[in-house]
Amino acid sequence: MKEIFNAIIFGFKEILTWNTMKYALISGLLVSLGWGVIGYFLWDTLIVISSHVIDWVPFSMVRSNGAWMLSTFLWLQLVLLTFALIFVFFGNVVLRHVSKEKYTLFSLWVAVGSAIFWGIVWLIKGDYIYNEFIQLLTTLPFQTVEKGIAFFIGFYFIYNAIVVTMVFVASLFSEPLIVFVEKRHFAEDEVRRDHIWSSVAYTLKDSFIFLGASLLLFPLLFVPVLNIFMQIGLWTWLIKDTMTYDAASLVYEKVDQESLKKDRLPIWFISIIVALFNLVPVLNIFGPFFGVITLFHYFKNKGKL
Repeated sequence: MKEIFNAIIFGFKEILTWNTMKYALISGLLVSLGWGVIGYFLWDTLIVISSHVIDWVPFSMVRSNGAWMLSTFLWLQLVLLTFALIFVFFGNVVLRHVSKEKYTLFSLWVAVGSAIFWGIVWLIKGDYIYNEFIQLLTTLPFQTVEKGIAFFIGFYFIYNAIVVTMVFVASLFSEPLIVFVEKRHFAEDEVRRDHIWSSVAYTLKDSFIFLGASLLLFPLLFVPVLNIFMQIGLWTWLIKDTMTYDAASLVYEKVDQESLKKDRLPIWFISIIVALFNLVPVLNIFGPFFGVITLFHYFKNKGKL
């Protein structure tokens, strides 16, 4: 367990360095803008598809899931609003006392703090908020509820596309990122550079499997609570399977899948932590890079397979 926690702490420290932030922020911005443009042109199609799916779901289930979606959306808006208000009212003070090098780090801590604060509020009052939304949706016509849920499902498609693309980008740039980490912390070793294209191909294969599994399990999206665990489970599998290969291919001359299974518990544990990044927009762009760095550190300290 000590090796796991050391790797996690190492990963958190490294994603707060400017080099890693540069990869995450630039790629995250470009990927989000790209899918935002695609979503703009395909939005009507997404809404039509979502509405057809909802027509097959009982109203009670649609209403219940809608209440969960609205509750989650409200939590997200409060997190973003709190983040914005802190910088509106205290921005000048922050700029005077926080150096430019630490400004991004400070911003991340504000985002995490806002998410944790409102997470605690939802933990205490979540049932009350959910029941209030249930009552609201009960009074609305089915077509109004249907359009609202279809709107959220459209965002769900776009957001998942961003998550998958960020995993692919992290895989594509894992070598230069890890080379920088290796020079600073593992100068006596060399990063393997023989598996870059096989790693990208592996990521593409896993991405298609993830998309297929997401479509197959899509009906579970309408089951409150279970939908959250389902989504985290899918993200965890994608991260575990893809980033384990990426990190291992940069450490070992030959990636032995059977040998990697010996470390399945640490790998699953790290992958779950990475998947949790996706629950908070903005932080999700750092998750894949954190995962690659953390798993790389873990394998480096495990020795050769």
